[in-house]
Amino acid sequence: MAVFRIERFSPLPAAEAWRRVTDWERHTAHVPLTAASVEGGAPTRVGTVFTARTGVGPLAFDDPMEVVRWTPPAAGRAGACLLEKRGSVVLGRASIDVLPTHSGSHVVWVEELRVRLVPRWGDPLLASAGRRLFGRVLDQLLAAPDGRGNG
Repeated sequence: MAVFRIERFSPLPAAEAWRRVTDWERHTAHVPLTAASVEGGAPTRVGTVFTARTGVGPLAFDDPMEVVRWTPPAAGRAGACLLEKRGSVVLGRASIDVLPTHSGSHVVWVEELRVRLVPRWGDPLLASAGRRLFGRVLDQLLAAPDGRGNG
């Protein structure tokens, strides 16, 4: 299993950082060849299912995820989200924690991935690529004034 961790500190209040990093459809504005759809629409809660479709034409695959823990930050308390990846290609889990700090927030994103047809010896390469890709996604979500990446 490929495992990677990304941490970012942001001047955004925890509630705003949380809103941006859990806006599933906005993630795909920063992930090449990927579109997301949320079943049942907003608001997100335990049981929400969304799917990221990555690729082009017949070379695309779905990455369905279900929210199994949803605790937004409130009154100085950290927020925690846990996603289970339940696709035929990508399996595993992702956790996103948003902690309030004296100057904004601290975001911790941890992924545990298993990609079918990728041998276990490829896990370090997969983790490295994931860390770079999702690190950029997180940077863009937290940096854009409106969270949409359009500055």
